[in-house]
Amino acid sequence: MSDEAMPLPVKPPAGLACDAVSQAGRPQYPVPAGKLAAFPHSPASHMTTRVLTGITTSGTPHLGNYVGAVRPAVAASRAGDTESFYFLADLHSLIKAQDPARTQRSTLEIAATWLACGLEPDKVWFYRQSDVPEITELTWFLTCVAGKGILNRAHAYKAAVDKNNADGEDPDAGISAGLFMYPVLMAADILIFNAHQVPVGRDQIQHIEMARDFGQRFNHVYGREYFTLPEALIDDNVATLPGLDGRKMSKSYNNTIPLFAPRDELKKLVFSILTDSRGPGEPKDTEGSALFQLYQAFASAEETRAFAQQFADGIGWGDAKQQLFERIDAEIAPLREKYEALMARPADIEAILRDGARRLRERYATPLLAELRHAVGLRDLSQQPVAETRAAAKAALPVFKQYRDTDSRFYFKLVDAEGNVLVQSNGFDSPKDAGKLIGVLKRAEQADAMETPEIVLQVPAADVLAALAALREAEA
Repeated sequence: MSDEAMPLPVKPPAGLACDAVSQAGRPQYPVPAGKLAAFPHSPASHMTTRVLTGITTSGTPHLGNYVGAVRPAVAASRAGDTESFYFLADLHSLIKAQDPARTQRSTLEIAATWLACGLEPDKVWFYRQSDVPEITELTWFLTCVAGKGILNRAHAYKAAVDKNNADGEDPDAGISAGLFMYPVLMAADILIFNAHQVPVGRDQIQHIEMARDFGQRFNHVYGREYFTLPEALIDDNVATLPGLDGRKMSKSYNNTIPLFAPRDELKKLVFSILTDSRGPGEPKDTEGSALFQLYQAFASAEETRAFAQQFADGIGWGDAKQQLFERIDAEIAPLREKYEALMARPADIEAILRDGARRLRERYATPLLAELRHAVGLRDLSQQPVAETRAAAKAALPVFKQYRDTDSRFYFKLVDAEGNVLVQSNGFDSPKDAGKLIGVLKRAEQADAMETPEIVLQVPAADVLAALAALREAEA
């Protein structure tokens, strides 16, 4: 972890004395002028990779959160070819947390943690989900195209139903609509900024696939690629730390070491780590040792090798724990100092979050919602004739349609304005693979660019190329 000093929190910007959402009132979305595709947030205009990270706002951060999520994410935020979005998912937290004071406190603690650990709000987008009302409006737009059957298969909802069935309860007993609709809100979080990649664990891949599905459905229904289809960014080498009892560090096991525990408490917790009964002078195994794994997460390769040699030489557990404590504290102490200073100035953290949301809304969210409101027909009635002309022109264009067939494979076809199929694909194992080939076809200007066993032309190649050219011209 870099010891680079974190910039001092900004002072509350002018105009942020009241709530950022309420001061805006009901969002006003002007009808877009000129070509709708000219908006700067359009998928085609992305010059860098957009990476969006959602941050859970429940619970107190512990060392496992820091090593597995915070530290690598902050490091990744400094990549020069990436536009990074980090948001506090406080709306999501309401599904489980219904203690208002605790929700507020957790949000403050999590925000202070990321800032103390080096997240730079002047170089990345750092905002609170509830400060961007366009997200909730987009959630409704997506709800209107989302398939209920897909939501029925969401892991969290299905697990809750299965548990109720096993217990002999009504299938939906105790299940809120919030839990059921969670994937749609998550999709809105991602699609509103046309994120390319979303770092998630393997258990969250389904949510990214749902976001792709909802975005594709909206694009298809309203006849244009309003949304980039995101990809899950999986790191199979994500570090997981053992807790005090040797199991994975987790609040569920009550075996965590709080990230910013005072120095004396940190030392006490480190010395309580479970070890075996081998005494000083007896060689000790590094494999399976919670103490060694914790040390390795904070030490350099050279320090780790030296510590491993001490294990082989029979270091006493007390000495090993003292070295572990000193190594952790050497990295955490400067961050702890920043964290405590930030926690003492909650108004500055509030200002940072509101300012981030305000700038993000101005640049991306408000223009996008103006475009989407126009797309779905929530328009200025005085401009209806012009809008209908545009809609008729759009309807005359060919369109790619993606779908999942009864064999559970993913297909697409290119259809002209009369519904005639121009291109039919073979089946793909994932919608992402189908989408990649669609992207290749859209750029095709010669017949040989369409030579692939994955598709079958239903009309002469010249007709297909003409249709693709019309699509490119409309999206230019």
